[in-house]
Amino acid sequence: MNMETIEIKVDYSAAGLSDEGCAPTLDCYTNTYNDEMGKRKRRAVLICPGGGYDYCSEREAEPVALRFLGAGINSFVLRYSCVKKKFPTAALECAAAIRHIRANADKYDIDPDKIVVAGFSAGGHLAGTLANFWDSELLTKPLGCSKEDIKVNGSMLCYPVLTSDPKYTHEGSIVNLLGEEGSDKLRELVSLENRVHSGTPPTFLWHCSDDGCVPVENSLFYMSALSRNHIPFESHIYEYGGHGLALCDATTATWEGHYQPVAAEWAKLAIDWILRLK
Repeated sequence: MNMETIEIKVDYSAAGLSDEGCAPTLDCYTNTYNDEMGKRKRRAVLICPGGGYDYCSEREAEPVALRFLGAGINSFVLRYSCVKKKFPTAALECAAAIRHIRANADKYDIDPDKIVVAGFSAGGHLAGTLANFWDSELLTKPLGCSKEDIKVNGSMLCYPVLTSDPKYTHEGSIVNLLGEEGSDKLRELVSLENRVHSGTPPTFLWHCSDDGCVPVENSLFYMSALSRNHIPFESHIYEYGGHGLALCDATTATWEGHYQPVAAEWAKLAIDWILRLK
């Protein structure tokens, strides 16, 4: 295994944003090249940990990357700017990370057309934002890049925050994303069930129906939007488990509620989905 951490460079001023407190990094976990295995052009996944847009959860970072790396999928963890950084600060960082991964596809031995963005909870909102805004000038213009540079070929959304509807959202995530003064127009813009379009990539999604932190409606509304727009998706709604499960086993558990053997199947199912992604 190879591992390196790099800084992600973004010209925040091009989007009228402040760079104060912004220091995004990308942890790169790649399989070691050797003559016996040769070049493989592996699939890649960019992981956005959750944390309510307040911090990046360690439980949803390296442990997940290593699980996917062990299945032959080169994995990258984005530690994006949080704590009420004005939208689209984190989205620009996520797009810049995808641009870096694609530009270095040969170095990382990955297929540049098989890059998946993944996210947990609020990180799922970040991943979903890139999945729906990769072809928008909201991201391409400040980054000075083409939409093909930051295109994602799939999205993997894990108990994600997706809607900003006050009845069903995780309000803390939305407030951290937009600030207390966030306008109704901006709030509607980041309600991702309304942003699904023909360019949204195939999606893998899972949630627990008893999630008391991020209601399952976030995923149900988004799944309905995917269906309406004829976007291929695979979804798994588990009866029990609550929120913040990460890998659902001893790898990431911090209390007994994190041990959910049925929901733990999600990782294998997601790996299988990525490996067969067209």
